[in-house]
Amino acid sequence: MESYIYLICPFVTLVICQLIKFSIETIETHKCNWARLFNGNGGMPSSHATFSSSITMLVGFTMGFDTPIFAVSFIFMLIVAYDSMGLRLESEKQAQAINMMFEKFEKGKWKKGYQKLKEELGHQPLEVIVGLLIGSVSAFCFYYLFF
Repeated sequence: MESYIYLICPFVTLVICQLIKFSIETIETHKCNWARLFNGNGGMPSSHATFSSSITMLVGFTMGFDTPIFAVSFIFMLIVAYDSMGLRLESEKQAQAINMMFEKFEKGKWKKGYQKLKEELGHQPLEVIVGLLIGSVSAFCFYYLFF
């Protein structure tokens, strides 16, 4: 079981994150969007940050925070967090602008073969920070439960 903990912890943490995200969205909109359980893009908290921070912190707890594998994992986690706040957030803004242009030019009618772009892609900094915290707490719990 110990050898699989590096797979189990991130995936369990991801499921917990998606349940939190689903619950928050359900409370805010007063509707159950079941597809949201499987769609990790955008919203509070960041599932990408949660997933990457859980494995990073678990590696730190089990192998040491001064090991090369922790350094590699930590850099990977920073890239994931930066990407979700930077590139993907900008892509979200572009999708919103493109969708708005098509609605104006076509008066709400979509051209045949064109589907509305998905707008929920990136994260605000707070969403990423909460994701990093959830991943870290989860890794801490897994470490003390299994080691």
